[in-house]
Amino acid sequence: MRALVLDGDAGIENLKLVDKPDPAPGPGQVLVRMKACSLNFRDLATIQNPGIKARLPFSPLSDGCGVIEAVGEGVTRVAIGDRVATLFFQGWLGGEPTTAALSTALGGALDGVAQEKVLLSAEGVSKVPAILSDAEVACLPCAGLTAWRALMTDERVKPGDVVLAQGTGGVSIFALQFAKAAGATVIITSSSDEKLARAKAMGADHLINYRTTPDWARAARAIGGGVDHVIEVGGADTFAQSVQAIRNGGHVAVIGILSGFTKDVNVAAIFGANARIHGITVGSREQFEAMCRAIAANDIHPVVDRRYPLAEAQAAFTAMQAGEHFGKIVLDM
Repeated sequence: MRALVLDGDAGIENLKLVDKPDPAPGPGQVLVRMKACSLNFRDLATIQNPGIKARLPFSPLSDGCGVIEAVGEGVTRVAIGDRVATLFFQGWLGGEPTTAALSTALGGALDGVAQEKVLLSAEGVSKVPAILSDAEVACLPCAGLTAWRALMTDERVKPGDVVLAQGTGGVSIFALQFAKAAGATVIITSSSDEKLARAKAMGADHLINYRTTPDWARAARAIGGGVDHVIEVGGADTFAQSVQAIRNGGHVAVIGILSGFTKDVNVAAIFGANARIHGITVGSREQFEAMCRAIAANDIHPVVDRRYPLAEAQAAFTAMQAGEHFGKIVLDM
């Protein structure tokens, strides 16, 4: 089988295809023939991190869709022929996150799924909605579940709430779709008027170009007296404005690090707004399966913007680095 590996050093240019022997499942394991995988910003950050050198050769990516080709002894929850998604955390099945569960991420602590055949725990896959294509399913495990947990599990968005999603990447577009399905008003920010127009066509109610409106928090707060929920993916450079945008008692789901990790924090602004600041690291299998039921019931389809064959993975990562995509980038296996 072919596998995408990072070898030699960190960096997109060091991704290569190699031949590996087909694995065989042991007790409690399944062999998944992958059909499609999607890219997340986390994957780009991982392969560019100099610290990854200690783990090379390394296969990236956490998110994929495939068909179970073989099962090991004792496997009963899935069967040969089932179409499944890979779960971001192989060991977080339900309940609250634990340190042990959060140390089982594919494409991070564990080797990733950018391989034609992947050996996984039978507990680390889930069946998926029949209404979705393989490429659409591949978008769910990280970006989809992160938005779902932020808005629908740890918080409960209700009709009339105001939700602000930063940008038009995978998590933010999923947040737009879930929030609209729940009857919320949605604000989208972007530096691209073209992307804002696409978001409007998907149902976004208010659009803010943060290049032409750098004080976007003030503009957002003017809508309905403040935002109920912010999908904060920007990181250090956007967090302060997210806090400024919320209503008294509003919620900021801290998800991304696109602009960096750290910056001065105005603590007074946080307690003055009675803000609820909540870190989100994807979610559990239980949450994933609840999301899939909602997706099927509401006929929600992930937005796949660009598709590349596995052999063009370098081009796919370069496109992600350029930030020109809307929604998700997918590798066809």
